[in-house]
Amino acid sequence: MTRFKISTLIAIFCAFSITVAFTNSESVSHDPLPVVMQDLIQVKAPFTMPAIQVPNFSKCDSFVVTSFGAKAGDQLKTTNAIAQAIKKASAAGGGVVVIPRGEWLTGKIHLRSNVNLHLAKGAVLLFSGNPSDYLPAVSSSWEGMECLNYSPLIYAYQCKNVALSGEGEIKAKMEVWEKWFARPKAHMESIKRLYNLAWKRTPLKERQMVNDTAHLRPQFIQFNRCENVVIEGITITNSPFWTIHPYLSKNVLIRNVKVYAHGHNNDGVDPEMSQNVLIENCTFDQGDDAIAIKSGRNPEGWIYKTPAKNVVIRNCTVKNGHQLVAIGSELSGGIENVFIDHCQVLEGAKLDHLIFIKTNERMGGFVKNIYASNITSGKIDLGILGIETDVLYQWRTLVPTYEKKLTPIQDVFLEHITAADVKFVSRILAQKELPVKNVVLTDVNAASVKGEKYIQENVEGFKVN
Repeated sequence: MTRFKISTLIAIFCAFSITVAFTNSESVSHDPLPVVMQDLIQVKAPFTMPAIQVPNFSKCDSFVVTSFGAKAGDQLKTTNAIAQAIKKASAAGGGVVVIPRGEWLTGKIHLRSNVNLHLAKGAVLLFSGNPSDYLPAVSSSWEGMECLNYSPLIYAYQCKNVALSGEGEIKAKMEVWEKWFARPKAHMESIKRLYNLAWKRTPLKERQMVNDTAHLRPQFIQFNRCENVVIEGITITNSPFWTIHPYLSKNVLIRNVKVYAHGHNNDGVDPEMSQNVLIENCTFDQGDDAIAIKSGRNPEGWIYKTPAKNVVIRNCTVKNGHQLVAIGSELSGGIENVFIDHCQVLEGAKLDHLIFIKTNERMGGFVKNIYASNITSGKIDLGILGIETDVLYQWRTLVPTYEKKLTPIQDVFLEHITAADVKFVSRILAQKELPVKNVVLTDVNAASVKGEKYIQENVEGFKVN
């Protein structure tokens, strides 16, 4: 009988143990073993904030897109090369897809699980401005209503452990999208059609919005139904629509990102029905809200019953934007546990409010546990805090109120906030049927107030310390 060395026996035993560990009694999985590690980020907040689980790609191999045929100035080759690199990295169980220094013209990018799209310093991904490059249509949403629309420029659907990182830049060509900023009658009729489709709970496959009249612009970056997401370090320039859109996603980290987008509906970040979100050390220069927290419009929010929850925003700077943080107006699924801390709005910024909570009689949902502290701002066109319950925008005349659902708003706490010139410190305009409850301002001041300092309609429990 052949005698085995002890080391040989150990090796056989270990190999057998590993095989058993990844085999169940019913079937053997042929999926690659994951190589992406996990980090847990502990976040302090005035509510119970779960640790945020994010992917760590430090042990993963790199897949440089030039090795897959990417060529500067050749959109088709570069688009295909990025797709192939992403496919291979994901198939390997995890990988870093590297965009090297230089400008790379591309079409849409669809991420996969366990992939980090990394832009090296000096790299620029320049996205085509041709709408046909973002077809076929994908599952997306428009202002809180799900539909089949042009693919977001960078898109991830039902992915886990995905990242967009590096010191490079992603940039959108805007020639066509800028023309689509206008809202002619044909566009308005199309969004009215979508509103009614959503209201009737029409299946997604019948909500096709890619046509010559809708002109529903895609988001720049959308993580749709994803888990463990990181966007870190990159610069984003221009956007067709909302810039960063985590939708129905969980465990999202957005860190050290610079956003410049001054077009129509160019919010910086829109966490929608997403939970456990940290946005920190970012700079926003927006044509709309810097950050807008949302949770679906009407039936979308009511059906999913997934509030935007546990959102922390800290150490961010706003150069321009309608609001530092907007809550709503799409909030039918509810919004709770939001903490905004140590942020600043620079002097000269074009700003309406620091914090603006907005809803209407059709939204339903709820807003509660909103905290803001240690914020400084220059001049604000309106005021520090705004709460309004009759914000309908174009929908007021497009469609009637099919069903009235008011939004309970309560437990809003602001402290240690200073601003330069304002028209008011706070303005709360609520319905008599459902007053706003428990708003507390502690050490909230402005250098000068041009009008009435505190404006209140239908508020219970308003306190100033």
